[in-house]
Formats: sequence, C-alpha cells, structure tokens
Amino acid sequence: MKLKLPHSTQNWLSLVGATIAVISLFMIIFLFAITAMSSQGGTYLGLVVFIILPAFLVAGLILIPVGMFLKVRRDKKQHIIPPTEWPMVNLNDLRHRNAFFIFTIGTTIFLFLTAIGSYEAFHYTESVEFCGKTCHSVMKPEFTAYQNSPHARVACVECHVGSGANWYVRSKLSGLYQVYAVTLGTVPRPIETPITNLRPARETCEQCHWPQKFYGRKLITQKHFLPDEKNSEWDITLTMKVGAAASALGLQEGIHWHINPDVRIEYKSSDKKREVIPWVRYTNLKTGESFIYQNKNGSIDQKSLDTMATRTMDCMDCHNRPAHNYQPPAFFINNALASGSIPQDLPKIKSTALDLVSQKFGTADSAKMIISEKINSFYKSNYPDIYANKRELVNKAIAGITDAFSKNIFPEMKVRWDVYPNNIGHMEFIGCFRCHNDNHTAQNGRVIKKDCNLCHNINAQGPADKLEFAPINASLIFKHPAEEVGDSWKEMNCSECHTGLAP
Repeated sequence: MKLKLPHSTQNWLSLVGATIAVISLFMIIFLFAITAMSSQGGTYLGLVVFIILPAFLVAGLILIPVGMFLKVRRDKKQHIIPPTEWPMVNLNDLRHRNAFFIFTIGTTIFLFLTAIGSYEAFHYTESVEFCGKTCHSVMKPEFTAYQNSPHARVACVECHVGSGANWYVRSKLSGLYQVYAVTLGTVPRPIETPITNLRPARETCEQCHWPQKFYGRKLITQKHFLPDEKNSEWDITLTMKVGAAASALGLQEGIHWHINPDVRIEYKSSDKKREVIPWVRYTNLKTGESFIYQNKNGSIDQKSLDTMATRTMDCMDCHNRPAHNYQPPAFFINNALASGSIPQDLPKIKSTALDLVSQKFGTADSAKMIISEKINSFYKSNYPDIYANKRELVNKAIAGITDAFSKNIFPEMKVRWDVYPNNIGHMEFIGCFRCHNDNHTAQNGRVIKKDCNLCHNINAQGPADKLEFAPINASLIFKHPAEEVGDSWKEMNCSECHTGLAP
C-alpha cells in the first residue's frame, strides 16, 4: 500500500533531505555496530561516526521542513492551495495522520539517538586519539612526546581543559580557530609556547599533585657518556631536595617550597618565553612579610616594570614541559647508550651520533636516510675491521639513533629541543638560574642565591669503575668530567656550554 503524506512533502528538496538523513542514519548505525564489536577503525572512524555523519543527518532533517515550507509558499502564490495563516493538522486526514506519526516516532528516535550520540561525541572529543591524531601532521610532535612522558596515562584534557563545562566550552571555541588554522595551513611551525589561554595549573595539576601532599627527597642516578673513542661512562648520583629531609616536615624547605600554600611567589618577565625575569616578589601569607627582589645587573627601569604583567608562580613555571618534553641530543643519546639500544662498545659512536642528529633536516625520512648513510660511511672509512666483522653493531646503532631521533626531533614542524626551553634544572637551559643567580637582591640585602646545595647534594660521581662516594650526611663538590674545564663552571651557567649537544 502506498504511504500517503501531505502534498507539501512532494518536492525535491524534502526528498533529497530525507534521503540524506536515512542514508546517514543507517551508516551511523552500521559503523557504530562495527566500533562496538571490533577495536578496528581508530581515530578517523570515530570522527566519521560521531561528528561528520551526525552533521549530515541533521542537515538532511533540516532540508525536509525547509522543502515543505518552500513548497507551500510556492503553491500559495500559484493558488494551488488556499491561503491560510498556519498549517493545519487534521488527524482524521490519512495524509496528516501518517505525517504526524512519522514525525512523532521519528522525533522520539532522533532525540534518543541524539542523547547517545552527544554523549559519545563528548567523550570522543575528550579522547587522547582525537587530540593527538585528528590533526596528525600538526600534532605529531606533541602526541609522540606525550606517549613517552610520565603523563602518558593521563588524558590530554585532564591538563589542557580540566573539569567543568566552562573550560570545556572555552577549549572547543579555541579549537575552532585551530581547525581553521590547520585547514588553511597557517599553523605556526613550531607551535608557539607558552600557551597563554591554558587553564591555571592550580586547577589542573594540583588535582593530583596538591601541595599539601608532602614530598620527601629523591635519589636519582644519571649515566653520561663522554664523546671520546671509548664512549667513557661518567655517572653522578644526586639527592634531589624536592621537599624537606622528612616528608612529615611538609613544604618548609626544598624545591617544592615555591608552591607552599603559605607562600606566594610572583614575578615579571620581559620576554614571551619567561626566560628573563627582572623582578620577583616574595610574600608570607601568614605573617604578611614581603620582599621585592630586582636584578641588579638588569637594565630595565621602573616604568617598564610597571607595564609588565605580574604572574603568580605555579607548577608550570618550572615543570613547563611535563608531557611534551623534546630531549636534547646529548640527553637522548646518553639514554640510548645506557639502555643498550646504541652499543656502548662501538668506538666514537657518541660523538658521531651527536654530530649527525644536531643537523637540521627537511623531513624525518631524509633524516633517517642521512643518518644511516653517514654512520655506515664513518665506520667503513675509519673502522673497516668493525664494519666488516661487526656489521650488526653498526646496524643496531643506526636503529637506536633513528628511534631516539624520531621521538624528539620533528623536521616537518621544525620542532627541536632548542625551540622549547625546559625550566627543570639548569643544564641545557637557564632554568633555575632565571632567578637563582646571586643578582636578584632586595633592599634589605637579601639575595636569591645561586647555591647548588639548595636543590641537591652529590652523593657519588666519576667513572663507573672508580666512583667517588660522599660520607653519610655529607655531599661532594661537583667535579667536571672534562679536566680542561677546571673550576670555570663555577663562574658561568651550565647552559653556556651545554647547548644540548655537549656530553
């Protein structure tokens, strides 16, 4: 039996809209069933199921009443139907009754599916895959570094958005510009930091790392390899004074004193990267005591200082690369040597690898090809016996170097360690010494000290087979692995020599 509908539905626009809506609906159901029964499909299938196809479905449904409205208006002008102010719904008319039940049942089903779809779309747009893979070429550096970070099991939105509808809406509005920039190819390469519209760390980071959760000291051991023929190992063991000597003492001292709830540290920076800090203010919130420290070697006048924004120090001022840290070559080559992915007994592999990965390449593929060619050529020319008899070591070194390179350097986006300063420590970047430089002084003579032992004690250092150990409850004076450096390290910042390429 032929389904009878109102005359207004008999137009091409409504027919096209209904066709689009029905096809989209069946595709959504079909693809949703696939995603539910199988793990196949990944990011782009989710993009199609929860965003693209629903958009077509809604567009198709909108076309139906639009076509009906245009049909009625056209028929009125042509006097095919009598002019009436409002459409009439007569359930005694079979056509009207059919349209009414189709609309009622269809709307109920649509609202039910919309509720499910909206819920799934919300969670999909909050997923790591959506953040990291939808704009794959642009976000590849961030996604790769994130997967190799301590926060690899923390969803992107936990830090970039946090809880609550307010910041969710803000993030999606910000995302519209990002989609526009990616579409037109106007995304800066590399992406600029710091991100000015990022939610305050106290509302995100401190949901897990809250200041009242006291942290004690931490023992770490670092393995370094010198750029000599033997890739000589040089180790150092440090007690990091993250908190007080006993965690029960809370944040009375140690590195995390800076986020003590009873203390507020504010500063002004004269550059976008927040690397140059001419002004610091300390306030004790319990006593009201306050001191202002200014860089005595700075050339910034008071008028210029007054125009600078005052920022309250939080986690991100030191931990500014918590999930997207692009390690410098000296660091990731050391790690690869320590893990064995680059053979330690391959002569001069440390210095050769550093020379190669420090170059600027056009693409990741060309980088891998050049690294392979240069390593093979180096050992074939300089160590022919090793190249002939231990080729497997050379191949392993190539694989280890290219793997470490691919996790930290991304030529297409111009992402390297030197474009994103890491403020933890003071080796390759100025970091702690932005303030702790013996130059920031208050009017009463107080100084923000440049004292190594404020943050760590050296427990052991030296070649792996001849380590020098500190007595209990004491520390060693740092000894530079390169003897020719002598004590000159005391008069300069580490980052003046360690640009990411030094051992």
